[in-house]
Amino acid sequence: MPPITKIRIILLEDTDSIRNSLKKMLTVLGYEVFSFPNPMMCPLQTKPDYRCGDNQTCADIIVSDLDMPNMTGLNFIENQRKRNCKCRYVALMSGFWTEENLSRAHKLGCKVFTKPFPVQALFEWIDEAKRHIEPARELRRWFEENDPVLDAACYRMRQ
Repeated sequence: MPPITKIRIILLEDTDSIRNSLKKMLTVLGYEVFSFPNPMMCPLQTKPDYRCGDNQTCADIIVSDLDMPNMTGLNFIENQRKRNCKCRYVALMSGFWTEENLSRAHKLGCKVFTKPFPVQALFEWIDEAKRHIEPARELRRWFEENDPVLDAACYRMRQ
């Protein structure tokens, strides 16, 4: 049986103050958080052949801004799904939702937050998701796979 691990969250947000505040709060709450200012800096996106294994997931929860440099949060999630991503709990945040983007988000099964929203609403959603995550699930340790590209990107994000 795999060891019980912390809930892993990938956080994508281009506004430094929001990203840093959310990361700090979530880390204090006991989550393992990997944060990036845009999806193209996430090692999961930069390796075109990266896929989760059949019984693995790269993260338990993904929280992403919608509009970011280089790629939208929706495009990131769509790309991850094409790569066999099994992360069941995905939230997208935006201050401006079009009907098309809302429709795409709902088709992907995303929780939608409209900025500004109380941060407590996000934390309550994360807490509810946490209740449904199997403690002994297998998380792929994509940031420890001795890949120079992944290693360099993960080193930068931990700084």
